[in-house]
Amino acid sequence: MRELPPGWTLTRVDDLFEMQIGKKLNKEASAGRDQREYVTNKDVQWNQIHFNSLNRMSFNAAERDRFLLIPGDLLVTEGGEVGRTAIWEGQRTDCYFQMSLHRLRSRGAIDPRYMLHYMSRAARLELFVEGVSQTSIAHLPQDKFAKHLVAHPVDIEEQRRIVGVLDGVSGLEREIEASISKLKALRFGVMKELTDLDYGKLGEVIKQGPQNGIYKPGSSYGLHGTPIVRIDSFSQGMSDFTRGLLRVAVSGDEVVRYGLEVGDLVVNRVNSLELVGKSTSVRKLAEPTVFESNMMRCKLNRSLADPVFTEVWLGSSAVKRYFLARAKSAISQASINSDDVRDCPFPKLDVPGQLAFLARLGAVEDQQLAEVAELAKLRKLKQGLADDLLSGRIASTAVTA
Repeated sequence: MRELPPGWTLTRVDDLFEMQIGKKLNKEASAGRDQREYVTNKDVQWNQIHFNSLNRMSFNAAERDRFLLIPGDLLVTEGGEVGRTAIWEGQRTDCYFQMSLHRLRSRGAIDPRYMLHYMSRAARLELFVEGVSQTSIAHLPQDKFAKHLVAHPVDIEEQRRIVGVLDGVSGLEREIEASISKLKALRFGVMKELTDLDYGKLGEVIKQGPQNGIYKPGSSYGLHGTPIVRIDSFSQGMSDFTRGLLRVAVSGDEVVRYGLEVGDLVVNRVNSLELVGKSTSVRKLAEPTVFESNMMRCKLNRSLADPVFTEVWLGSSAVKRYFLARAKSAISQASINSDDVRDCPFPKLDVPGQLAFLARLGAVEDQQLAEVAELAKLRKLKQGLADDLLSGRIASTAVTA
């Protein structure tokens, strides 16, 4: 570690905090009297605690005194993603914690929220790796965690100024996250417009197909040949078939029979249950490209159905439920057939209406993408600030001045 700046020091965790591992869950505690709520590893996420499914077990009077949580306590995960930390802010008046968690209670030389930010940075930089024991999952034993050295300003007021800077960025982060959540809800509302329409069948707007793709043995694949779209070549929705595809040896007649064209729709006919029916429209091709046998191709009547609208519709929750109901399950995979695709419900909406819908949906999605990009930039800024402030490279006054 580099030399610390003036006014900074390294202190062991157990010199900064009273440390306590939570109560062990056993049959007696589960069935005993005086049941109380307690927090577990899964309830503690970074800088937040989930209260929607707290469990209960019995705590006697001595255990209630030992394991009671009070405002300012830090809860640190002992196993799994070791070091994940949240601060207890008194969300419950009578709540305790289980053995999968360390509780840190400040002895007064360090601000708990400073330690909260420190733990986030320490976990990101893997500063706990040497103290972690590995069985089936990672563990951070108390004796090893206690010896960990924390870099911090001696002046607790400087600690709090650092916290103020980082909490300010966190506040902006939460605002953008809330905006993204609202946009997700708005997108759901736009998609829900389609559920109010009457439905026909997808087969009514298909001009040709569904047609199964080409099968070729593994020996036909190599560095040369014709690009081939496989079930792992795309996710649900927008795709790019101009790069990154495997190549396969095919004849000219096979390219004619199994070649894709812009505007075609491809649908997974064999996949895992949750992915069967995964679909995309072909937007652009760089060269002749074929598609494999685990999917079907549909050519749409463009006067009745826009390919992108059809792609969006096939990615909707309503269609996913439909394909799940129609899928035939086998070992580790499921399948649908051409009749399932043709019988898939399709909104009775003309092409101008489909394009207007896509415009409304696109406006929401563009704003959402912009917010996601802004959040990524802010998180990168926060990470840089945390590295500088929590190592003493810059003082809090250099940021707030």
